[in-house]
Amino acid sequence: MNTFVSIDAVGTERLEIVRSADRLAAVEAQWMQLWHSADGLIFQSHAWVSAWWSTVADRDQRALRIGLVWNGDRLVAVIPLAIGKRKGLRFLEWAASSYTDYGDILVAPECSLSALQNLWAQLCDAGGFDLAFLNRLLPDAAARKIFTAGASSGIRLRPNHREEVSYRVAGPWKSGAAWFEDQSKKTRQNYRRGIKTLEETGKVKFRLLAPDEPLQPVLDRLSALKRRWLVQHTRESQLFEEGAPVLAALVDALARAGVLRIFVLECDGVMVAVSINFVQRQVMMAFVTTFDPDFSRASPGIILIMDYIQWSIDHGLGMVDFLCGAEAFKNKFATQAVTLQSVLGTRTAQGTLASVADGIRERIRHARQRKLAPSQDAA
Repeated sequence: MNTFVSIDAVGTERLEIVRSADRLAAVEAQWMQLWHSADGLIFQSHAWVSAWWSTVADRDQRALRIGLVWNGDRLVAVIPLAIGKRKGLRFLEWAASSYTDYGDILVAPECSLSALQNLWAQLCDAGGFDLAFLNRLLPDAAARKIFTAGASSGIRLRPNHREEVSYRVAGPWKSGAAWFEDQSKKTRQNYRRGIKTLEETGKVKFRLLAPDEPLQPVLDRLSALKRRWLVQHTRESQLFEEGAPVLAALVDALARAGVLRIFVLECDGVMVAVSINFVQRQVMMAFVTTFDPDFSRASPGIILIMDYIQWSIDHGLGMVDFLCGAEAFKNKFATQAVTLQSVLGTRTAQGTLASVADGIRERIRHARQRKLAPSQDAA
């Protein structure tokens, strides 16, 4: 059941909590209008959230908690949340959190701060969770205005030790060739050596997938390569499971928004590296990149990254953003690093105990690091 609450302080504003797929579908037009006017990232779009919700494998273990602020018939704010379960605890978190690199809200300039804070209080009062955990907050995230120390209602969210990093490439280069020449001699040599190694197998071609090319063969190839990588590194991801619909749904959301850019590196017509990217705010954002380990001697993944960095500069984009993750290959090319923060608050006794235990573990970890530091310095 959806809940509407009037705000006495601002007579035309009202609050709603979306809990059902039907209501989620019904607000698509208004949500997308706000997303366009607020220049939101794809992660806060209706298309992204609905693509996730319609395909998530364990939906029976989750619940929508999407907060809306209306000004008359106009939607002026969205707080896209959901409840998920992990390790016996229920978390209030970003909707599609597993696939959302930058968590945030959407808000129009005319939306009052009191409405946002009252909506947060309504979301907290709705219950159904033990902890609220909102992560991957950029320094300028609009969500920060709600979760400040001055917020008078709702669960108090405090900074959490779980931080992530986003690496970016940005600089004064006037062309991709200028960027390439600015790399170290070793990096340039490795690139050329990798191309030559691939050419021993067949003709090498870097290209942007055409808008009318079928996506499914590319997604099938990417998922198969990712599954091999996950097995090698003893990891799991529902995004790449064989037959799972979520990747195709998210890529379709990117395509329908007009931001999708898929780059491939081919050797004799076979895709040896693939990168699903998207462009927003004049920034190339790299969502998923993978390569064929059978060609690892040539480092095709690195070649593809270097190629699409040059492509981005040549096409007037101001930055390449590798999104979340501190992988070494990202740091290799990065000129900037942005820290993504997280906040946490508790609602139940079980959530409080879990938070306290987590804090104790973190302090023990820091103490061990300090204890080891002198011996490492001496070595």
